[in-house]
Amino acid sequence: MSLYYEAAPFLDSSDQSGSLQSRIFNSEHLKSKPSQVFALVVEATKWSEILSEVIQNTKVLQQERKLSPSLALLLVHDLLLAKKGISAPVSHPLRVAISKHKARLTAELTKARLKRGFASLTDLKTHIDEGSSSCARSIKDCDSLAVEEVYPTGQWPHPRWVRVNTLRTSSKEQLDTTFANYKHVGSIEELLTTSKGTEKFLHLDKHVPGLIACSPSENLIHIAAYRQGLIILQDKASCFPAYLLGPPATGRDCLDACAAPGNKTTHMAAIKGTHGAASTGRIYACEKDKQRAQTLQSMVTLAGADNIVVVKAGQDFLRLDPIDPQWNNVGSILLDPSCSGSGIIGRDEELAVTLPKIEDDISSKSSRKRKRKTPNFQPTEKPNRPDFGVKTQGEETTNIENETSQESATRLEALSHFQLKLILHAFRFPHATRIAYSTCSIHPQENEHVITNAIVSPTATKQGWRILRRDEQVAGMAAWHIRGDQGACEEVLSASPGVRDGVDAEEVASACIRCEKGTKEGTQGFFVAAFVREERETSSAAVSAQSTSGEAEIDGSDEDEWEGFSDSEGNF
Repeated sequence: MSLYYEAAPFLDSSDQSGSLQSRIFNSEHLKSKPSQVFALVVEATKWSEILSEVIQNTKVLQQERKLSPSLALLLVHDLLLAKKGISAPVSHPLRVAISKHKARLTAELTKARLKRGFASLTDLKTHIDEGSSSCARSIKDCDSLAVEEVYPTGQWPHPRWVRVNTLRTSSKEQLDTTFANYKHVGSIEELLTTSKGTEKFLHLDKHVPGLIACSPSENLIHIAAYRQGLIILQDKASCFPAYLLGPPATGRDCLDACAAPGNKTTHMAAIKGTHGAASTGRIYACEKDKQRAQTLQSMVTLAGADNIVVVKAGQDFLRLDPIDPQWNNVGSILLDPSCSGSGIIGRDEELAVTLPKIEDDISSKSSRKRKRKTPNFQPTEKPNRPDFGVKTQGEETTNIENETSQESATRLEALSHFQLKLILHAFRFPHATRIAYSTCSIHPQENEHVITNAIVSPTATKQGWRILRRDEQVAGMAAWHIRGDQGACEEVLSASPGVRDGVDAEEVASACIRCEKGTKEGTQGFFVAAFVREERETSSAAVSAQSTSGEAEIDGSDEDEWEGFSDSEGNF
């Protein structure tokens, strides 16, 4: 019976910190299988408008005071619609309480069906499956739902991306063991369209070394390689920032400004180790949220990166002093700040859950509805320990898709202000020569606008920072065909003519990398760009003065004012 008690809070909650899927799979308190909880919540939500009407008309909540509206909705769903009925012993008090009303509930469901013009329950089910959301797939069973990507009609399904953790193993070893029975295909399109049957297929990515794409239906979170940290579930686009940043110069340290849950952090560590620099420098991973820092530390340990990564729990990157001697060895910085999360698959797909009301509530209020995002099945994710691929976006994001135009514009302005502030702060580390910036957003306000504003800032000019051009990028990133929006770059430059001579909108846009969601490329919506400069001797006094002047560039609210999240949902 714990299944219903555990599922009910997800119907009651207005929490929007990540997708429904990620919140369920990241829960540390579930005794039931996360896939079962997920399937039950989704199906009950789809049927909630009709079942709430049925429950209210039978006055079950008035008669069974031990039942909450969410529990009643879940129990009635399984009583009337699930093939196996209620998943509880026949003598369990809650099952007894709801089952004794079965005849009346069934009669009310029939009335509701006929009122809507459906001749049979099968016809009504078909209508619910097709009309409750734009999801193309119906739920066949709990386990298959848990590993299938739910995607809008007309869009491509999302593959299951796997990054081989080269700190513990090699691509060859994993292909010879974990993926020994998989057939290789030449493209993502072929992977997603090949008739699979019982055969398993994979595609070796052409852009990021050690990255493998599997069928959307592959369930990898239970295999030994995943549990042992040999493979990490991480979206392809999420691998771009660390790969674009590249390994630091020998002996140099890296800073990860917003590190949790740790996919990008451990990717940086793997790249550092691959290039033989693991023993000569450290990665300092800042995470100001101490609870998220625990997830980060767990992932670092599982990935075998404890000798490379130093987790700075509770550390706000913006409160680091760039001229503090402990940061003199920092040569590269990864910035993956809080963002709107608009690129996360499924983030703009929502279902409304209607909870039944007791009689007193009905007389005083209209039926309550809460927005529930359509499950995004992509691996960002977790069972009772950090799932290193199911969590897109413990990353934090804020959902602005359902706000008014004015609210969205205000939120985007606050987010972009914070994001620019983060970049300008990174510019002030005196010995850093390379910075990567990324978001899981599709909005130019958080992407090209931020990048271009950073480039033309006085801080960038005085410190010698410029965009890392496409022809300077590592081969896989230079080859990626979707680039930035030139028009968005021109908007910023035209607003302040003469701010910085020599900044070319076409060059900046070409240097930016974009990923689109729902395409045959198999990525989330994502953006990444990098800055570079030649290292030079910089006195502490000069940096300190520049740091002070830079504060005025973004007149500024405190960094805590914005409401966003970074890298959270979807294997980011």
